[in-house]
Amino acid sequence: MAALGSPARTLRGLLRELRYLSVATGRPYRDTAAYRYLVKAFRAHRVTSEKLCRAQHELHFQAATYLCLLRSIREHVALHQEFHGRGERSVEESAGLVGLQLPHQPGGKGWEPT
Repeated sequence: MAALGSPARTLRGLLRELRYLSVATGRPYRDTAAYRYLVKAFRAHRVTSEKLCRAQHELHFQAATYLCLLRSIREHVALHQEFHGRGERSVEESAGLVGLQLPHQPGGKGWEPT
């Protein structure tokens, strides 16, 4: 299992993803139930001493997993919008999608009669 990082970093990442979602909905992210729940849960599981707390680690692991899910969904939607088929594309458009350019012959293709 990879290291989770700090809980504050995970919370900031979750709030960033909520901001991305709020742009799409047009509603401030601080007015959502998800924001209130996240802040309340992280405050309730804050470490006050140097003891091992299973509930805190459990919450952090679930939050990191949910953060990964939200990021993956957002990136999937962006990739889907960019590369989703819009019908038949020309050869030049298809080559441009993958970063290639077709060769250009200034005098024509070479097989037309002059």
